[in-house]
Amino acid sequence: MSVWRDGIGRGLAAACMVVLCCVGVLCGASPAARSPMLARALDGPMAGVNEIVFAARGIGRDGHWYANFGHWVSDPNRMMYREGGRLAALNLRTGKLRVLLDDPRGGVRDPQVHYDADKILFSYRKGSGKHYHLYEINVDGTGLRQLTDGPQDDIEPTYLPDGEIIFCSSRVNRYVQCWFTQVAVLHRCGPDGKNVRVISANVEQDNTPWMLPDGRVLFMRWEYVDRSRVRFHHLWTINPDGTGQMVYFGNMYPGTVMLDAKPIPPRPGSGQAGTGKVVASFSPGHGRREHEGGVTIVDPGAGPDNRAFARRVGRESNWRDPYAFSEDCFLAARGRQVYIMDGRGRAEVIHTASGKAARLELHEPRPIRRRPREERIPDRTDWSRANGRLILADVTHGRNMGGVKPGEIKKLLILETLPKPVNFSGTMEPISLGGTFTLPRVLGTVPVEPDGSAYFEVPALRPLFFVALDENDLSVKRMQSFVSVMPGEATSCVGCHEPRTTAGRLTGKLAAMAREPSPIRPFENVPQVFDFPRDIQPILDRHCVKCHNYRKYAGKVSLTGDRGKIYSHAYYNLMSRGLVAHGRDANGNIPPRKIGTSASRLMKKIDGSHNKVRLSAHERRMIRLWIESGAPYPGTYAALGTGMVNVALDGRVLARRCAACHRNDVRRWNKWEPAANLTRPDKSLVLLAPLSKAAGGLDLCRPKGKPPGKTGAVFADRSDADYRKLLAGVLAAKKRLDQIKRFDMPGFVPNRHYLREMKAYGALPASFDPGKDRVDPYRVDETYWRSFWHRPKHR
Repeated sequence: MSVWRDGIGRGLAAACMVVLCCVGVLCGASPAARSPMLARALDGPMAGVNEIVFAARGIGRDGHWYANFGHWVSDPNRMMYREGGRLAALNLRTGKLRVLLDDPRGGVRDPQVHYDADKILFSYRKGSGKHYHLYEINVDGTGLRQLTDGPQDDIEPTYLPDGEIIFCSSRVNRYVQCWFTQVAVLHRCGPDGKNVRVISANVEQDNTPWMLPDGRVLFMRWEYVDRSRVRFHHLWTINPDGTGQMVYFGNMYPGTVMLDAKPIPPRPGSGQAGTGKVVASFSPGHGRREHEGGVTIVDPGAGPDNRAFARRVGRESNWRDPYAFSEDCFLAARGRQVYIMDGRGRAEVIHTASGKAARLELHEPRPIRRRPREERIPDRTDWSRANGRLILADVTHGRNMGGVKPGEIKKLLILETLPKPVNFSGTMEPISLGGTFTLPRVLGTVPVEPDGSAYFEVPALRPLFFVALDENDLSVKRMQSFVSVMPGEATSCVGCHEPRTTAGRLTGKLAAMAREPSPIRPFENVPQVFDFPRDIQPILDRHCVKCHNYRKYAGKVSLTGDRGKIYSHAYYNLMSRGLVAHGRDANGNIPPRKIGTSASRLMKKIDGSHNKVRLSAHERRMIRLWIESGAPYPGTYAALGTGMVNVALDGRVLARRCAACHRNDVRRWNKWEPAANLTRPDKSLVLLAPLSKAAGGLDLCRPKGKPPGKTGAVFADRSDADYRKLLAGVLAAKKRLDQIKRFDMPGFVPNRHYLREMKAYGALPASFDPGKDRVDPYRVDETYWRSFWHRPKHR
């Protein structure tokens, strides 16, 4: 009996162990037990951490790192997110998962735990709504309360030490300059979500703000004034009141999107407020969706430009949302899992989404624990002021300023880059050909003293950039970035692109500081925003077209205002032949006199040396300021998404009559602007070049091997059947353009999506009916960008 009983006992014990193991699997065995790395961390840098919070949500529909909120420009019902949202807390010691919020049709993102560890701030889109707003919830899952509201998205919030909240919001009513989705920039509000105010003037994305121990806010800033749209999205800092915006790391070097940066804490008991280092996700190239990148430790101690002080943790680049406990201990998310990682990139899973959440991906793992408040930087703004002040110590001092002599720069041209209300392309057309993505606005000039100093007032909360001008008002150096000031702010810079690790060469009092700040001096009789057909083409008509037309065709260049597929022939030829020098979507800090008027051959063509062409002082100023403002084609954003047509030239005719000499060109004929003339189809180059002079052509093309004067042209006359087929293609394109119209054509009506958004922004009345009401797109644009102007609140 005893043997039997012992056998039964051993069997029952074994069975119980199996059951217990199954229960452990089903209920979730202790992550610390499963992960030796986590067990060590909980006794080390994670001591005192019992739970973490994280978000689960449907992955964004778009491949870009920023396109995970809002709607597609041409379809307000096509949202950039997928359904499914959950906020959960995981006990790291027991493996118990608490679901704080579950919305199968909603979306949850960006949780941050309060300093007192009693509540969680996050962004939540209810399943019944379209937009993300800020919410708080108690750590036990009770007391869900909505803080913000409205027809825009509020995302990526973080607590400020004074009790307020900083976050990113699309309340600024603008679109990505090179994509189809909306922009969010830095805002702040009270602890109850009230008193929302913008603290950034960026026309592109600000992302993932987080507090530094010294009281500054660390965030990612993306912008591209006169430089590449895909290479400059690096780390910056700003004071919580919006003042003191400054590069933190990486802005001098192209490539890599630096997201989700957070400070790395010091060792417990060290007495330090911080290590001075941060951990971030370095998303490769132009970035990957949902901030995927390589976990990277950044040490800015050697300055913001020392790339050697960014150290990759491990080799993989598909991590999200790293959170540091030390330089050797991180939380991170990837796919459906949360990991713990060490300083060499070794990682172990501590949680995997399952059940109803298995279709969602995990984000933003962060500890639920008390933490000290950061330093509080006093508010330095004065919202009763319309302006701020800028002090420049020496404009000739800085990197890549070789050859700029003391006293050479006489003034600064002040321009403003205007946000886009819509966008329909990944490139810059039709705003420019290879140049600016936005419409710059000309404000005026301020003086530079002989010692290189300047002291001047600028309007607050506006994205401004400067061009240093010489005694002839030609560009010496361009800023290739933007600066903004808050109301009442006074800020300064040492020089022009100066290294942040060097001090200014101050030998005494700045000459500019001996007086009151200079106001911006506007230009008389000059448009604020240039429009090529309206402002520049009439000058070309008066002075250039008599030779550069399709009859004389001097230099094989036409400067007529005839329309091509997207641009006029004059605009296309000036830009494509390099007569205007601009940033061309390249890297920043281009050497002096390499872009702008000093480098633009067009300025030489109008100085009297080219066929005695002499312009009036006003005409020269118009062309000069048009070049310095980025040489845009339209002067209104209503041109976006309109007036562009395809010209379907008969490929068989091109192959039969042209390919013998233009084998590589035939494929490009349909894309070459001057090939088709959509104002005067018979003046299309595809027709004029091979047509005999006797028939009114240019006689530039001959059958292969038969030089001019020996045989006839490709098309002897206009009755040639192939000539007629090519003409038919141009006529069809002209008919289409006459129907849809371009911004400079009588009866033009803007794109319906432009009108829809302008109504939503309040730039058009809600009652506006495009079928009945006339619209002045230039005035609508001005109403739109004036809506961002700071209007002082008098005390």
